[in-house]
Amino acid sequence: MGPIPAPAPARRYAIWTIGCQMNEADSRRLAERLDAAGWRPTSHEDEAELVILNTCVVRQPAEDKVYGRLNQLRRRKQRQPELMLALMGCLVGVHPAADLARRFPFVDVFLSPSDPEPLLDLLGAPPAAEPESAVVFHGGVRANVPVVLGCSHACTYCVIPYRRGPEHSRPPEDVLREARALVAAGARELTLLGQIVDRYGMDLPGRRPDLADLLRQVAEIPGLYRLRFLTSHPGYFSDRLLDALATVPKICPVVELPVQAGNDEVLARMRRGYRTAEYEALAAKLRAARADLALHTDVIVGFPGETRDQFLDTLALIRRLRPDKVHLAKYSPRPQTYAARRLADDVPPEEKEWRRLTLDAAQVEIQTEKNAARVGADVEALVDGRDAKHGRWRGRTERDTLVFFDGPENPDLVGARRQVRVRSASPFALVGEPISASSP
Repeated sequence: MGPIPAPAPARRYAIWTIGCQMNEADSRRLAERLDAAGWRPTSHEDEAELVILNTCVVRQPAEDKVYGRLNQLRRRKQRQPELMLALMGCLVGVHPAADLARRFPFVDVFLSPSDPEPLLDLLGAPPAAEPESAVVFHGGVRANVPVVLGCSHACTYCVIPYRRGPEHSRPPEDVLREARALVAAGARELTLLGQIVDRYGMDLPGRRPDLADLLRQVAEIPGLYRLRFLTSHPGYFSDRLLDALATVPKICPVVELPVQAGNDEVLARMRRGYRTAEYEALAAKLRAARADLALHTDVIVGFPGETRDQFLDTLALIRRLRPDKVHLAKYSPRPQTYAARRLADDVPPEEKEWRRLTLDAAQVEIQTEKNAARVGADVEALVDGRDAKHGRWRGRTERDTLVFFDGPENPDLVGARRQVRVRSASPFALVGEPISASSP
C-alpha cells in the first residue's frame, strides 16, 4: 500500500478593511463564510490567493487610499493572473455602477456593503450556516454587531444613504444569535452598530423591540462583560434608551453623539434636525443620568458657507461641552449628496486645515486636563494585549480610555479585567500599576 497523499493545503485569503466599525463587522462576517468554505486567513497579503478590499468613501482621503491599494493590486495581478480580487463596501454601493468593471477590469467580483454572496457564489461556497456554528472570532476581546443597516436620514454631506441604502433593522433573534455566538467564541465586549443606532426597531412591526429593549436582552448573555452602542443622533436618543444607559450595569458609560457644528445656521444647512441649544440640553441630561459618562462627538470643519465666526461658535461649544473625545474631519464633497450638488465648497483648504488644527488643540487641552484628573484613581481595564514597543499590558476602561500597565507574561490575561491605579496620564492614555484582579 502506497503512502497516503497529504491533504491539499487550504487556500488563503486576506481582507483589507478601511473605514468605520460597520466595515469591520462586514469583514468579520465575510471571514466567517470563507472559513466555512475551507479558506484560511493570512496576515501576509502577498501569500493570499484571494484579496478583498473593503472600502470607505465617507471622506476623500479614505477613497484616495482605496485607489492607491487598487493600483498596487493591479500591478500584482499583472504578474499573477491567477490572483482573485474582490472589491466590496461603499465604493461599490448598494447599486454597483455599470462602469466599475470598465474602471477596474482586473477586479474579479464586486460586492455591495454587507452582501458577500457574489463572491461566495463565485467560489462555490456552501450556504450560510446558523450563526452559532458560523461565527469566527480571530482573537481579541471586542466585536462589533450590526443591528441597523443603511440610513434614511440623509444629512446633506453624507454619502451613506446612497452607498448603503435605506435603513432596515435586523430581526432581534438574528442579533441575539450572533451576539451569543461571539461571546461563546471569546468576545467579552460587544458594540451594537448602526449609522443611527437609536433608530433600531423603528421599521419593525409595532416598532418593537427598540434599541433599549435590545440592549437589555444582549446584556443578559452570560460571559459578556461590557456592552456599547453607536452611533447616536441627538434627534432620536429616547428616554427609554437613557433609562437603559442609567440602569443596566453592563452598558458602558459612553455615548457617541455627533454634533457636527456649533452654529445653528450651519446645522440647518447640514439638515441635522436640531439646534445647538437642544444638543447641549441633551448632553446635560445624559451627564445627569450617568455621572461617569464619557461624551464623544464628531465635528466637520469647513462645511460650505461656514464663516470664520461660525467656526468660532463650534470652538466655543466644544470648550463649553468639554467632550472626552472629538472626531474631527475637514469637509470634502461626496458625490450624489445635496451639499456636493447644490452648495459650493467655498472654504479654502488652508482655512479648513487651520480650523482643524485649532479645534484639535482645544481637544488635546481638554483631554489632557481630564486624564490628569484621574491620576491616583483606580480604573478597570479590559485587557486586549501587550504594547509591542514598551512590553506593557494594554486595555481600555469602561469609558473607552486606553490604559497601560506593567505585569508578567501571562497569555490568560487577554480578555481579563484588571484594576489599575493610575500613576501618570497623557491626552490619549493612562499608565498605572495593577492592584488586583476583577472577577471573573
